[in-house]
Amino acid sequence: MASKSPKPVILYLGTFPPRECGIATFTSDLTEAFDEMYMPREECKVIAMDNSFTAYNYSDKVLFSIKESEPEEYIAAAKKINEMAHVKLVHIQHEYGIYGGEMGSHLLYFMKEVKKPIILTMHTVLPKPIEKIKAVTIDLCKEADSIVVMTKRSQLILVQDYQVDENKIKIIPHGIHSRPYKWTIEAKAKLELSEKKVLSTFGLLSRGKGIEYAVEALPEVVKKFPDVIYLIIGVTHPSVLRTEGEAYRNELAQRINELGLSKNVIFHNRYRDTSELLQLLEATDIYLSLPLNPNQAVSGTLSYALGAGRTVVATKFAQAEEDVTSEVGMLVDFKEPKQIAAAIISLLSDEPGRRKMGERAYFRTRKMEWRNVIISYMKEYLALVPELGLNEKNLPAIKLQQLVKLTDDFGVMQFAKFSEPDPEWGYTVDDNARALIALVEYQKKNDEPACLKLIDTYLKFVEYCATDGQGFRNYVNYDKTFHLERNTKEDLSDANSRALYALARAGGSESLPASMREKARRLLQDNLYLEKKVVAFKSSAFYVKALYHFLDFSKDKKVEEKLKEYADNIVKIFEENSLPEWQWFEEKMTYSNGLLPEALLLAYKKIPDPRYLEVARASLDFLLLYSFNDLVCVPIGQNGWFTKGKKKYLHDQQPEEVAALVEVLKLMYEITREEKYKTYMKAAFNWFLGNNLLGQVVYDQTTGGCFDGIGEKEVNLNQGAESTISYLLARLAMENV
Repeated sequence: MASKSPKPVILYLGTFPPRECGIATFTSDLTEAFDEMYMPREECKVIAMDNSFTAYNYSDKVLFSIKESEPEEYIAAAKKINEMAHVKLVHIQHEYGIYGGEMGSHLLYFMKEVKKPIILTMHTVLPKPIEKIKAVTIDLCKEADSIVVMTKRSQLILVQDYQVDENKIKIIPHGIHSRPYKWTIEAKAKLELSEKKVLSTFGLLSRGKGIEYAVEALPEVVKKFPDVIYLIIGVTHPSVLRTEGEAYRNELAQRINELGLSKNVIFHNRYRDTSELLQLLEATDIYLSLPLNPNQAVSGTLSYALGAGRTVVATKFAQAEEDVTSEVGMLVDFKEPKQIAAAIISLLSDEPGRRKMGERAYFRTRKMEWRNVIISYMKEYLALVPELGLNEKNLPAIKLQQLVKLTDDFGVMQFAKFSEPDPEWGYTVDDNARALIALVEYQKKNDEPACLKLIDTYLKFVEYCATDGQGFRNYVNYDKTFHLERNTKEDLSDANSRALYALARAGGSESLPASMREKARRLLQDNLYLEKKVVAFKSSAFYVKALYHFLDFSKDKKVEEKLKEYADNIVKIFEENSLPEWQWFEEKMTYSNGLLPEALLLAYKKIPDPRYLEVARASLDFLLLYSFNDLVCVPIGQNGWFTKGKKKYLHDQQPEEVAALVEVLKLMYEITREEKYKTYMKAAFNWFLGNNLLGQVVYDQTTGGCFDGIGEKEVNLNQGAESTISYLLARLAMENV
């Protein structure tokens, strides 16, 4: 039946829940990630592969199904799709066992008939194939417009053994679910395993999992660690149940009893949803991934385990040889219980080392999060169907969870290790002022009592750091004492001007109680004329923003004169330093560059001097020239900045820089109504959602936090205050665009 939706549709072909198999889970996770990122502007639907034994009650995500053994159903499905103009592309999940015919050859009936572009994801790639497998696979690859594999080894096998053009093959890893990193303590407590050392294996049970060799290894492990528990998680594979019932599970149970391990092994013989599986993984000290087939290309369960930050013992199958390095786990030979036992004992004997391995595993797998995987797939979709690129990613819901986590009853802490607050580094006025600005804006739109409590905390912190009209100290230790050396030796211009700006925003916000507004205004007026405390040129932009918002609730002529004085000085600096090829204020572009043109635009709104708009436009256009490759946001990197006459540094890109871009682009669009600024604003915000050089999401939807930046090859996974609040400010700016 034809879809009623006129939206562009990506159609997935593969197995799908409630059918229980790895491909069904993969297809479900992939479509869920697509919907999260791109619905409702674009849509995805599924053609589900049925076997001959079971009738499945599918959700409305499934358009129709195909019986694997019926060639005419493949052809009929392709003809239906050809008639659906809104179906733009077909993405096939390939595994030899889910399509009918010899070696799954029935799939070719569908691929030869369908007239839409085809992407083929090959979950298994067999080396040195028998002739029939080779012939079918070559034909499948010829019919596909693009081929995706999950490991470098699979790509190499396709090229060498099947003579597939390397340029046609892309590597996109198996997806994993986004979860904050957690050590085992919390999950073990919930599962009543706190006193245990936990090993686990999960997935549909079958003889190829190698679990019997883990069981044979356990007696040696139990001698050293009597408190070991091995969790065997998962029901028996449906196809195994049809052919031999529970014979394999019964054999395992019998051997466990013979070895006296009944207290050390627990079967979880029921289907677990994703959240339950991930909780069991979080309780795991060592994950055992012991497939017996060296040619197994990929294991979703291994990916999940590494993604949960678990240390792994794995046999030397294809994916494990790439992913399980000595820094995240240990490899063992196939069918070698003694090696398995030695690896487990070695890892359990070194908890600090094991924990470090788990952290590395978590760190290295962030590119495998489902949102990053679907971004990678979307690039392949766009290469075949460019019209999909006209649409945008969804704006994530606003979450304050990570900001709340970083905030105690005194203020917001500077830094985090992953998502956990790191009290060692204390607090700053800088970050508490940022938080105050963001929460005042949030409260204006949401009117939440809990938000008012946070605002009160940040306002009190700024007050705590005030020095009787002489400005603000910036650095506060965790014990609430001031860091004397840093507060006296460092330039505190940014901290002072940002604090003034935050107070001006709070003082002018009608969404705050009168008592808060009055406190903010008093602190602002006591410290407003702080030229000697605002000596850095970049900081003068924050000072202009403070004066601008002060004038929202006060008509003080002196403040307007001061605003003009500072705006004129910004223009003067530009005129003195800019050249036709360098339309900027200083010799070097550093952090939060959008602040300078933004300050001039705000001044222009109060004092319509055309020079302010002219210089703002020239400097912003120059900034855009070096902040985007086409519409991919590539902000100036902190590891070297961008000096006139030298190369721009790309790496250690910071959320603060991107947030400043979003805010100035929004303001320029509001003033000029020129569409290009709105287009760049959306592209800049999408840096947080994968529109960056790494193609990885920088915002963590599970915590509401933002990662601390992106380097040359990886994302910095800490979610500190500056980054998290910078994202929040950018996200708030995107409201009602």
